[in-house]
Amino acid sequence: MAWTLDARIPLTIVADRAALAAALAAGGPAAVLAENGAGADLPAAAVVMGFDPGAHVPGCACGTCGGRNAAALALDRLFQARVRGAVPWFTRVVALAPSAAGRAVIMEALAGDALTAARYRAAASGD
Repeated sequence: MAWTLDARIPLTIVADRAALAAALAAGGPAAVLAENGAGADLPAAAVVMGFDPGAHVPGCACGTCGGRNAAALALDRLFQARVRGAVPWFTRVVALAPSAAGRAVIMEALAGDALTAARYRAAASGD
């Protein structure tokens, strides 16, 4: 019998507030990745990191993003805050991305950004 363990943090993408509430209620401690401040009115105790899917297009040469997309940068900041103890420990991330562009940027980060792919994975149905 083969055992496999994927220790990366599961990330679930939802498109609206109702799905966000359901996803947050369905499991353990979670952080929220919110497109364009969509999580602004979440409870103060929630760990929320925002991103703008239109920021820093591919090929951007600015010193801030280094060519990484906005979701990858936000997930990086979220992970760093977690390991440094700046936010409460979370075992999963729920991404609130109402637009197709927001969902695409998150999926692009999971698939194409090595650092994001090393830390996070798309959640399976049992996560």
